[in-house]
Amino acid sequence: MDHRETTQKNYSRFSAWYILIICSLLYMVNYIDRQVLSITVVHIQAELGLGDALIGVIQTVFFMSMAVFAFPAAYLADRWSRPKCVAIMAVLWSIFTFITGLGRSFLGILLPRALVGVGEAGFTSGGIPLIASAFPEKARGLAMGIFNMAIPIGSAIGMLLGGVIASTWTWRAAFFIFAAPGVLLGGLALLMKDFSKQTKMEKTEDDVSFFKAAISLYRIPTLRWLYLGFAMQNITLFSFLTWTPAYVMRAHNVDAAAAGMKIGLIAMMAVLGSILGGIAADAWQKRNKRGRMLTAFWGLAAASALLVLSLMMELSGIGFVLGLIYGASSVIPLPAITAVTQDVAPSHLKSVSWGMNAFCCYVLGGAWAPMIVGGISDVLGGGASGLKIALLFSTLGGFLGAACYRISSKTYHDDLQRAAED
Repeated sequence: MDHRETTQKNYSRFSAWYILIICSLLYMVNYIDRQVLSITVVHIQAELGLGDALIGVIQTVFFMSMAVFAFPAAYLADRWSRPKCVAIMAVLWSIFTFITGLGRSFLGILLPRALVGVGEAGFTSGGIPLIASAFPEKARGLAMGIFNMAIPIGSAIGMLLGGVIASTWTWRAAFFIFAAPGVLLGGLALLMKDFSKQTKMEKTEDDVSFFKAAISLYRIPTLRWLYLGFAMQNITLFSFLTWTPAYVMRAHNVDAAAAGMKIGLIAMMAVLGSILGGIAADAWQKRNKRGRMLTAFWGLAAASALLVLSLMMELSGIGFVLGLIYGASSVIPLPAITAVTQDVAPSHLKSVSWGMNAFCCYVLGGAWAPMIVGGISDVLGGGASGLKIALLFSTLGGFLGAACYRISSKTYHDDLQRAAED
């Protein structure tokens, strides 16, 4: 019997759903804390005198810190305790979210944001494998769809409430308020059941080195192209989440609360996309041996085209309607991608597989996007027009990512069978 089947049988229905709920709530708080900076950008710039390029640097350093620690954190999670890793990292990022609100200079914002990234990297590396191992393969897409709902919900809450708090009180208050939930949920995470305690691995599996683990994953064709595609996809996504609130405020001359409402509604539409993405990935997989990766391909291709049209229309009128549809379609690939990183990875490298995905996502694409978009905006004179052109440039990542997913789909079935036999 393979490791994954043994793992699932050792989880009660309650234990599996407890893991999914706690990890999903933490993921939601994770994205709330990410988006608070995006919606308060204009306020921070006004008080600290920072240009678009420097704000972009802050976001890039945040993402790069996630990249640097994602793989080591995943390696640690596979060999220590996933619930403890999740709990510690949640408390860590919450503390430094609070400290960000105390910042009085560029470095005062930059350094704590980098440490927020460290905490968030460790969380996903432990949480995703727990969910994947608690649910059977046939239901994994739906479970990951529920988990990934946290991205749009958290983003929307961060935008909506963050904008209101910043406009009503101060941008600092938003960081202080949103730092609290992660500490509470971190405590509850300690009660999750760790699958590594249910099954003994062979010594040769436990002792595999960090670099051998990376090489083993790189040799799986499906993962190789998936990792690159996810990096390209997140060039577009990170640019959108970082810069569209500021773009809306400039283009339509509105405050943070109004911009947060508009972008928050787009983010909320992604809840629908996450559910549909999980259902579609599982359903298509039953009919087609490459179904999950084809779901990711078509979802990302459609989302990228919709975003181009929406930005051309300045997210106004029909452009806003297209933006709402983009919000739903932008996350359709995520349940499939998350599941595939676990489907085709060896059982003892589940956490490392996601950690490698996160590492590649940031280093090969996503982490650089905020800085590049901010730099292009400054070169073009800033303002609404410069930022619009920079955002349009970022959509190239989505189209490249879709192409990578299409290539990955060609080897998915064979790699899935190979993993099941291990």
